[in-house]
Amino acid sequence: MNFPMSGRPKGLVLCIRLAACCAAIALVTCLASSPAYALSEIKREELPAPVTPSTDGDGSMPGSTVPMPDPVGTPPSSSQPAAPDAAEPDTPSDGGSNRPRVDPEAPLPEVVYDLGKLPEPVRRMHDLIIEACKSGDIEKLRPLIGKGDSMTQLSLADIDGDAIAFLKGLSGDPDGQEILAILEEVLSAGYVHVDAGKPQELYVWPYFFALPLDKLDAKQRVELFKIVTAGDFDDMKQFGAYIFYRVGITSAGQWMFFVAGD
Repeated sequence: MNFPMSGRPKGLVLCIRLAACCAAIALVTCLASSPAYALSEIKREELPAPVTPSTDGDGSMPGSTVPMPDPVGTPPSSSQPAAPDAAEPDTPSDGGSNRPRVDPEAPLPEVVYDLGKLPEPVRRMHDLIIEACKSGDIEKLRPLIGKGDSMTQLSLADIDGDAIAFLKGLSGDPDGQEILAILEEVLSAGYVHVDAGKPQELYVWPYFFALPLDKLDAKQRVELFKIVTAGDFDDMKQFGAYIFYRVGITSAGQWMFFVAGD
């Protein structure tokens, strides 16, 4: 039988109120006994455990075989033996001036952007490489790389097989267009003229190769970030030099090297 609230017995109303109070107390007690989590802790509990990414043996991440310099403090990969400690940067054994050449005590070299200041053979080789890169066809680099003793150095270690196949292997895509993009970007930066008047005289791109990284101004850091990431920049500062891709061309117009690493 239904009763209007005003007409229900007082005992029934009291029982209903007591039951509600008991239920509320039980709920509060239950909640108080459960552990409390901050939002960040709840999210952390729900996320799977982090997995350390594997590498492809050369320190690069799977799916992108463009090599990056080894992390600071890590011994060189066994697949690319380190150069002898006695080798100096300007000795023929390392391809001339293809290694970082930062001397904090030496005057800073002039950074040049005007390609018109290049000797004609250097300017011609620079333009031919840029033209090949813009074509998107990596095969157009073959005659510029050459072969035999005069072949362009493409690695700090010896390479086996075909030079173009090697460059394609460095690229993240099968046709080598990523490595062409890197090469073009490097040659679009400013350059430095090193060892002027010496047998190992070279024009080197990008100019970061020869400047202390802590001396770069804001404008120069923007130019650097066109080639490397901010994370790469931090790693290079710890190492003490720019060690990503660089290009060297002799005053006679020979393309000496296109390498990365230390």
